[in-house]
Amino acid sequence: MGVSGCGKSTVGELLGGQIKAEFLDGDSLHPKVNIDKMASEKPLDDADREPWLGEIGRLLAAAGEREPLIIACSALKRKYRDQIREQAPATVFIHLHGSLELLTVRMGERAGHFMPVGLLKSQFETLEELEPDERGMVLDISASPQQLASQAASWLGNH
Repeated sequence: MGVSGCGKSTVGELLGGQIKAEFLDGDSLHPKVNIDKMASEKPLDDADREPWLGEIGRLLAAAGEREPLIIACSALKRKYRDQIREQAPATVFIHLHGSLELLTVRMGERAGHFMPVGLLKSQFETLEELEPDERGMVLDISASPQQLASQAASWLGNH
């Protein structure tokens, strides 16, 4: 989980390879209307996100514990994570965290993504950190994607 540009897809794919889990980019589950809205620099609201989060929860629940599944998803608010956990209670969240300044630079360097840098500030304003009663961990994105995936794999192996 985390704001746009934090490396969710890159780290998720690497982590999937390390722990032998399927990886799915949550962006691919957004309806076209959501992608078009974000591409026009309009942030999604809770109503826009609800069906998307429902689909993520449904896929995680369907995978169950027998088939590990990693889904890159912003999950910025506690209520979004709760919505996912309603369907898939065993879900854990790995929050990739970095500064607005670092992520602005990273997003400015990436090509071909629908999410404009202009929405990054609104994502930071929306972000609610993991709370102590939520199963998950926070990783600092100043480490390399490989290091982040290894840290996450190690944490998952111990929990």
